[in-house]
Amino acid sequence: MPQTIDEKKRLLLDNNIAVWDVIHSCEIIGSSDSSIKNVVPNDIVFILENSNVCKIFTNGKKAEALYRECIKNKVGIEAVCLLSTSPANAAWSVERLTAEWKNSIIQYII
Repeated sequence: MPQTIDEKKRLLLDNNIAVWDVIHSCEIIGSSDSSIKNVVPNDIVFILENSNVCKIFTNGKKAEALYRECIKNKVGIEAVCLLSTSPANAAWSVERLTAEWKNSIIQYII
């Protein structure tokens, strides 16, 4: 498992994985997804037009909802919702989340 930021970046780059946030800016109280309002989405169109992205995954239901609401119609690619890695999702251990993410991602890339 990568520990440092550089090791994490290398893992992503070596496996052709891009990380991108749906939200460019918003109003939010603390880290509560339910308080998010006045969302300005990040523009992913340029990235998709200039790359070979074949699948989009979201990190949790809020990211999935925002992607569907703000971006999907612009890019025409369905997103697959993965379980949230937020600390608010404390019912899931890191090991359980890792296993679930792995299973979900494998089913879509094979």
